[in-house]
Amino acid sequence: MNEAEPVDLLIVGGGINGAGIARDAAGRGLRVVLCEQGDLANYTSSASSKLIHGGLRYLEQHEFRLVREGLIEREILLRAAPHIIWPLRFILPHSPEQRPLWMIRLGLYLYDHLGGRKTLPRAIRVDLRRDPVGRPLKDRFRAAFAYPDCWVEDARLVVLSALDAHDRGAQILTRTRCTGARRANGLWYADLMSTFGGPVRLVRARALVNAAGPWVARFLTEQTDAARPGRVRLVKGSHLIVPRLFDHDHAYTLQHRDGRVVFVMPYEERFSLIGTTDVAYQGDPGEARITHAEIVYLCQAVSRYFREALTPDRVLWTFAGVRPLYDDAKAKLSAVTRDYAFDLNQIAGEAPLLSILGGKITTHRKLAEHALEKLEPVLGFGGRPWTATAPLPGGDLPNGDLELFVRELRIVAPWLPPDLARRYARAYGSRVEKLLMGARRLDDLGEHLGGGLYEVEVEYLHRYEWAMTAEDILWRRSKLGLHVGADTIARLEGRLGLDVTAVNAAFAD
Repeated sequence: MNEAEPVDLLIVGGGINGAGIARDAAGRGLRVVLCEQGDLANYTSSASSKLIHGGLRYLEQHEFRLVREGLIEREILLRAAPHIIWPLRFILPHSPEQRPLWMIRLGLYLYDHLGGRKTLPRAIRVDLRRDPVGRPLKDRFRAAFAYPDCWVEDARLVVLSALDAHDRGAQILTRTRCTGARRANGLWYADLMSTFGGPVRLVRARALVNAAGPWVARFLTEQTDAARPGRVRLVKGSHLIVPRLFDHDHAYTLQHRDGRVVFVMPYEERFSLIGTTDVAYQGDPGEARITHAEIVYLCQAVSRYFREALTPDRVLWTFAGVRPLYDDAKAKLSAVTRDYAFDLNQIAGEAPLLSILGGKITTHRKLAEHALEKLEPVLGFGGRPWTATAPLPGGDLPNGDLELFVRELRIVAPWLPPDLARRYARAYGSRVEKLLMGARRLDDLGEHLGGGLYEVEVEYLHRYEWAMTAEDILWRRSKLGLHVGADTIARLEGRLGLDVTAVNAAFAD
């Protein structure tokens, strides 16, 4: 990228919205720079419920457009990334104090048809007294409905979107903070600084996109002279990881006494993921943590349905993220819209500033298209929407069949242990060829650091996916942090050993 010329877009924020906009814009031939103060998906985008879904509960709030868009995107994303997105069947138990069965059946009928379901099965009624999914539940729950949605490796979705943007010409700068931005001569002049220190880099851009997530308002008031965006409501969502609560591969949708929905999902083979909460949040979004009250709340939701009570002492790990929701003045936090909105700050003759408010992982691709629609009249760029039919890196599997790909990988590399072959296939898809390039036996993967993490994977993630720390690798590029001990973390940190001089040199380039 020729630094003497201004770029078309400077995107601040490396979460799912920033990465999605960078990918779409780069694919249309725009010159793009994305900067992120931490790692990709460092905060909110790696702290989701890991779902690609229409949002069944949003039907009650009459968010039909949002549900329809989510269901359409569910199909598109499943085709684009079948290695990191796969179908997950949800069991919705019914009890007499809830809505009548006919009302739930009607809602599921709408859910089946609102988005033009093509590949996933329809919702069905389940007899919990006969079906194995009823065994973990209390006897009073006799009827349920089963409906489909999709699971996603959320942080990997962000990384793969950024990788696709990079491969199409975008410059991705992690650990880089925009310390200030100002308008002059029809452009934005932005100061970027590596969080490792070093010189300030000036980037000129025809448009600035504020995709800073929960920092969206703070960025405007502290780093620019623009007015605050439309109303933003910060809501914290927290999750629990506990030992696996059931021995099948379906998930549960549980309605708590306050009407909120809590999901219980199989996670990383040996665990269950439980969430989420909705709690008003103030303070630094990067410091968000679960509270004891939230842990108790989630345990009570599970204990209301499951035979075996869940107590806080069984919690193995927790995570929390802050969602920047568009404030539609709803009193109840769980009723605040999950739809997205835009705040276009434009002064005649000056460069535009587009701030992203709200949104969810499922609709990030469509959000990116709409963001570029907002900027197109101002910037006058060419190129049409293209991401609806394009696979993400690694997603070009034969017939989109992950299981077939796993079998083929076992044939090509019979020396790979079955569990490792499956993990590689699910994490990297067809890009596993780049990961295993030249390997003919297990010893070719280099030092085993523990938990199935080999030296070759660490080098791959550092070279191609911007991983710089043990946390980047163990908790965002993978969830191996749940499977390894302190010795693995120490060896990994010693191997990565950040060379700040080298990082700053790459930043300057």
